Amino acid sequence: MDRFRMIFQYFQSNSESVMNGICGLLALASVKMYTSLDFSCPCLPQYNMAYGLGIMFVPPIILFLCGLILNRQSLVMLEEWRRPPGHRKKDQAVIRYMCSSIMQRAMVAPVVWIIVTLLDGKCLICAFSGSLDPQKFVGFANVSTEQVQQLLAKVPCKDDELMRNNTSRKAVSRYLRCWSQALGWSILLILIIAAFLARWLRPCFSQATLLQARHWSNYIDIEQKIFEDTCCEHSRLFAHKCILHFFESMQQEIKLHSFSLPREGEGAEGGEGLLQGITDHDQVNKLLKTWYYEKPPLDVSQAHQRHPLVRERSPLPRAENARSHSKFPQHTSV
Repeated sequence: MDRFRMIFQYFQSNSESVMNGICGLLALASVKMYTSLDFSCPCLPQYNMAYGLGIMFVPPIILFLCGLILNRQSLVMLEEWRRPPGHRKKDQAVIRYMCSSIMQRAMVAPVVWIIVTLLDGKCLICAFSGSLDPQKFVGFANVSTEQVQQLLAKVPCKDDELMRNNTSRKAVSRYLRCWSQALGWSILLILIIAAFLARWLRPCFSQATLLQARHWSNYIDIEQKIFEDTCCEHSRLFAHKCILHFFESMQQEIKLHSFSLPREGEGAEGGEGLLQGITDHDQVNKLLKTWYYEKPPLDVSQAHQRHPLVRERSPLPRAENARSHSKFPQHTSV
């Protein structure tokens, strides 16, 4: 499970090449899913359209949601959009750029699915065979209205007994397949032309805004990842200290069972700075709340200034002072 989690976290990275690879894999998966799908039209007037349109549009919705889930920037964009301004104003251009990038990547697999279904034609034949005008086809001229609806609904089912000897079934099927393929090729052509124009007309406009939006969108994502990593490291050290204090306070009971205690300073060297001044539950909650509501301004010249929660560094109380307590010691900033 750890290996799969690491792979999933790797695919959630902000690298554009990785995200493009995920979009390509989803597109290939959509084609594979459609080719392996056992398409079986119900051939009933009241169900054909629902089944055909459902096969055409429900899987794209699922693929679109999968594209949003796999894209890490979707959650980062929502957090940036909903967060309070605090000490850092929100740039609407960055949010629009992130939203556009997310939507473009998430729409690749659904569009591929729709184009493949249209080029194949089965879904459109199943959905709209009962909606055609029977007067256009000779085989339905001398048939009652109810029988016409039954025959048109059974056009996708070529093995049905009523349609085996019907000369107009192939004509209806070819007619709808031609319209379906024409619509699919038209959508594909429009998308290619739109991509071509977007690619070649982009240099004609100012690139400064685009570069700024791309830079700060990457910064927001990287900042969020570094903050999460720092919180994980602080949590690990905080848990380590609490457990050591607990064992130190229970030293007398543990000595009765001849256990050897680890010393407090072992294994925690190099990470003491994260715990200086942030040493209890309330301070950690206040720090996280301050980060959310009052994000610091983007000014590295202020990096030397201490956070208001982290004042003068003071070493944690020694374990000898905690041995007389049966619970976790309460530490506060000095």
